[in-house]
Amino acid sequence: MKNTIVKYGLIAGLIVTAFMGIGAGVYMYNPEYDLGMVFGFAGMLVAYTFVFLGVKNYRDKQNGGFITFGKAFKVGMLMSLITATIYVGTWMVEHHFIFPDFMEKYAENSIIALEKQGLPTAEFQAEKEKILYYKELYKNPLWIILFTYMEIMIPIGLLVPVISAAILKRKPTETASA
Repeated sequence: MKNTIVKYGLIAGLIVTAFMGIGAGVYMYNPEYDLGMVFGFAGMLVAYTFVFLGVKNYRDKQNGGFITFGKAFKVGMLMSLITATIYVGTWMVEHHFIFPDFMEKYAENSIIALEKQGLPTAEFQAEKEKILYYKELYKNPLWIILFTYMEIMIPIGLLVPVISAAILKRKPTETASA
């Protein structure tokens, strides 16, 4: 089990890192983020396909063709955590060496986008304060790590193991009757 988890977690981690690198290159030429974010999330989707495939591989080749929901979820989550950790590590390196001013630019662009929405003054100020608050938090590496884990784990990293477990679960009696 450990080899499958590590193998597929690393494959997914390398894929998400490659897409992050492409997204970083796009960002360097277009700090509006839109296309860079598209590459980032596309990379997450492609990478997490390998979490699904890893759970399937474990079920079919190492677990006699069956797996419970709980076991499939556990295997998927462990792969997901490996993937997310590689993603976080890659971002920490990119942030430190390539984009040390990322949050300043992100906050600036977010405030500009907020201004274009034409919100009432009080609502604009409240939203601007939130942006500036997160900008302050981002000065602490612990917060950067937490935000980056949330970025990959909340939308995809938790959902894919649940979906994989729901789709791939198979009781031993189901294989006998199939």
